[in-house]
Amino acid sequence: MTDKNLSYFKRVVEVFVSFLLLGFTSFGGPTAHLGYFNQTFIKRKQWASETQYAQWVALSQIVPGPGSSQVGFALGYHRAGLLGAIAAFIAFTLPSFVVMVLLAQFGNHWQGNVFFDSVVHALKLLAVVVVADACISMWRSFCQSKIMAGLALFSAAFIILSPSGFASLAVLLIAVLLGFLATSSIVPTASESLPKIRFAWCFFAVAVVGFIVSFFLDSGLSGLFAGFYHAGALVFGGGHVVLPMLSTFVPTPESDLLLGYAAAQAVPGPMFTMASFLGASVTPEGGNVWLWAGVATLAVFSSGLLLMLSAQAAWQRLSHHVRFRSAVASLNAAVVGILLAALYYPIGTSSLLGWVDVIIVGLGLAWLIYKRPSIFVLIMVFIVVGLVRSY
Repeated sequence: MTDKNLSYFKRVVEVFVSFLLLGFTSFGGPTAHLGYFNQTFIKRKQWASETQYAQWVALSQIVPGPGSSQVGFALGYHRAGLLGAIAAFIAFTLPSFVVMVLLAQFGNHWQGNVFFDSVVHALKLLAVVVVADACISMWRSFCQSKIMAGLALFSAAFIILSPSGFASLAVLLIAVLLGFLATSSIVPTASESLPKIRFAWCFFAVAVVGFIVSFFLDSGLSGLFAGFYHAGALVFGGGHVVLPMLSTFVPTPESDLLLGYAAAQAVPGPMFTMASFLGASVTPEGGNVWLWAGVATLAVFSSGLLLMLSAQAAWQRLSHHVRFRSAVASLNAAVVGILLAALYYPIGTSSLLGWVDVIIVGLGLAWLIYKRPSIFVLIMVFIVVGLVRSY
């Protein structure tokens, strides 16, 4: 093996290990995952810049599929090419996949355990801390003008007040329109390049052909793949939107859907692994539970990941146009607004249950801003906090 190949292999392994550790510890849902990624890969490891990261986040909101997993997939590709992207996806998804299949098989034995519930709640408080830190950091980078600050605040308010699940997509479209019409006011600078994607048109073709072919699959494992592929291909707005799509395309009892959704919020990793739970739940007598869960998981993720790479290639080709750079600047501000809205709901409203929680989050955020501890040190401290509070 040449030195170049060895170096590439080391980067792939580094991507896998880094995302695997986060796969075990990233509680709080898609927006919290973006906070963890920002803290780990942008601030600490410096694999990419804030500008590049914001473009990936914006793309993940525009392209259908699992938002945080798409950003992780793009980060893995940026660090170690296609193998790095695959390593990032497998590593970040694997812990949640295993836990969800085991929950489907063995029921809710942990539910109601005071120690487990307290630790999960403490990790939800940590999610508030890391998302708040990401909001502060990205606000400083992308909301320096009054126009951009106003756009971010408008985006947050619009999403919070809107009952529509497509509010995030609407905000991004408004930001694009503003960017195209107000180039002289925004004064965009050249946005930092994203990595070139080889064979991008192939990824797009595979995603589209897979969607068309899936309409002709209607039984057994192939039918299972088709239903979950349709759901994953039509989800805009991240993990929380996958529930109504799965109820539409996957014939499973409502009780299983709700239990899988609740379990996906209680375990670390991507919420799309509720497909793992449902795939295991509908396994026929004598079938291999892990195979059915694996097919369901691959189906619900694959379209969004393929489209992320092909969309990034198109984004890169447009980046030299002034009006496009202006639209990117507006999109970056809108992304900050989306994160602010998610910090309030669902992350803050589901995690901050009293003044003690607010104090813990305040102390944790101050510690993170001024001392910059490792994310894994933060996780261990919050686990200890949860165990202490359980008494």
